[in-house]
Amino acid sequence: MLVQAPDFILYAQHGWADGHQAMAELAANLATPETLVITPNLGFVKTWIRMEPLIQAVEASVANTIVQYPYIPIRAIGHSMGGLIWIEVLARQPNWWDRIESLVLVGSPIGGADLARAFDPLGIGLGIAKDLGTNRRELAEAIAAKIPMLVIAGDVDNGSDGTVVVQATKVFGAEFIRLPGLDHVALKNHPGVVEAIQKFWSVTDAHVLELDDFTYTVIKRLQAVEGMTDGHERDFERATVVHTFDNGVSIRVWRNLMGIEHIFVACSEGSCLYGGFVGWLHTDYLAQVLDELKAIDAALP
Repeated sequence: MLVQAPDFILYAQHGWADGHQAMAELAANLATPETLVITPNLGFVKTWIRMEPLIQAVEASVANTIVQYPYIPIRAIGHSMGGLIWIEVLARQPNWWDRIESLVLVGSPIGGADLARAFDPLGIGLGIAKDLGTNRRELAEAIAAKIPMLVIAGDVDNGSDGTVVVQATKVFGAEFIRLPGLDHVALKNHPGVVEAIQKFWSVTDAHVLELDDFTYTVIKRLQAVEGMTDGHERDFERATVVHTFDNGVSIRVWRNLMGIEHIFVACSEGSCLYGGFVGWLHTDYLAQVLDELKAIDAALP
C-alpha cells in the first residue's frame, strides 16, 4: 500500500525551562492532515545547563528527517531559546537552506537576552545564561537573506513580553510582528500567534523589517559597540535628542539614576527604531562612536 508523502514537515521547537507540549499544540493548530509534525522534547533539566547538546540533538533530528524525506519542504518554528537553536542549526548547515521553506522566531532573544546578561554579566558561563545572552543577530540576518523569516514579539509593557525585550527579537530582512498584550508564555500557542503564522505562510509579499542604507548603518554601528545590550523602549520618551541626521533620523540618550547610558534611534516621525544601553565600563566608548557618527554625517554631501 502506498503511503502518502507529507505536504510539508513542521518542526516546532520549545525553549528554555520548558517541554514540548505547548509547541505541539501550536503545531497541531497549524498543520494539515497531511503534515508531518515534529516537536523535539529536549528535556526540562537539560535546558538549564548548556545549549550545545540541544543544538546537536535538533541538528541530528533534522538530518534524519532530510534523509527520510529528501524532497519534502520543512517549515520551522522556534519559541524563545527554540528559535536560537534553529538559528545555530541553520548557521552550521547552510546546505540545508534550500530545504527550509520558512523560519518563524517567536519571542526569541536574537540580540541576546538582557536578563541572561544580568545573571552572567561577564559571560563566564553560568549555566545557560551565557548561551541565552549571546548576540546571534548577524547569523540570523544572513539566514533571513536566503530563507523567508517571520519574527513575532509579544509586548505587555511597551517594550517587552515580560521576559524578552522587543528590540532583542528584531532581525533586519525578516518580517516583524508585534502582538500587544501577549506575554512570553502566551506566545507559545496563542491564537494570535497561529493567525500571524498562517498569514505569513499565505502571503508572498511579506513586509520585512528594512531601513535605508544610512539608518541601517547607524543602528548596526551602535549595536556593535562593546557592551551594548538591546534595551527596553519604555524610557524612549525620557531621552533627549543629541543629533538629527539629514534624513530626519535622530539619536537620543537618557541616563538612569545608576548612571547607565541608554541610547535610542528614532525615525523621522519620532518612533523608536532601536534602543540599547551600555554599562559604566563602556560609556566612553559609546561617546566615541556617537562622535564618529556625527562626523560621518557632517562629511556627507
